Amino acid sequence: MTQARAETRIQRKNKELILEAALEVFSTYGFRGSTLDQIAAQAGLSKPNLLYYFPSKEAVHKELLDGLLDTWLDPLRAIDPEGDPTQEILGYMQRKLEMSRAYPRESRLFANEILQGAPRILDALKGELKDLVDAKSQVIKSWADRGLIADVHPQHLLFSIWSLTQHYADFEVQVEAVLGDEGPFDHAQEFLDHLYTRLLKR
Repeated sequence: MTQARAETRIQRKNKELILEAALEVFSTYGFRGSTLDQIAAQAGLSKPNLLYYFPSKEAVHKELLDGLLDTWLDPLRAIDPEGDPTQEILGYMQRKLEMSRAYPRESRLFANEILQGAPRILDALKGELKDLVDAKSQVIKSWADRGLIADVHPQHLLFSIWSLTQHYADFEVQVEAVLGDEGPFDHAQEFLDHLYTRLLKR
């Protein structure tokens, strides 16, 4: 059996260039509005060179999404069932807000995929994502049942955190237009900390 040859340094570099360029293009134009020509131009490579690494636009997009979904779930995985309930939920919200600050393009890439009906990650949403949300929802429900936090609907609590934190990335232009000279994140955490502290208080 022939073993696959390890990638050379140049091959790794070119693949990273392509994925970085694809992230910029897909997050700006969405999957349907993006082309391999745009990605190749953004990467500073020829289209045939790009096709050496990825056989199609779908293949580039899938590799980006596969890596993104795992990263996107890490903040939720970090909720500790043994921790202080309010602090664990606030910590999760803060991690999600920081991801919007640090990875706005990745957030928009994910949002664009969802808006199109999630054709390339629907199985993961119904599988890995749902399984993790179900598990953490049980943790939140157990906290509420024990009187440690208010009786909130766990899944809708998580949906609200996703919406309120990712808004800063997905609607960045709108946020900046409204706030003007004020930085988009200058008072976001303070506001959301107050909001969720009040919501969770019994």
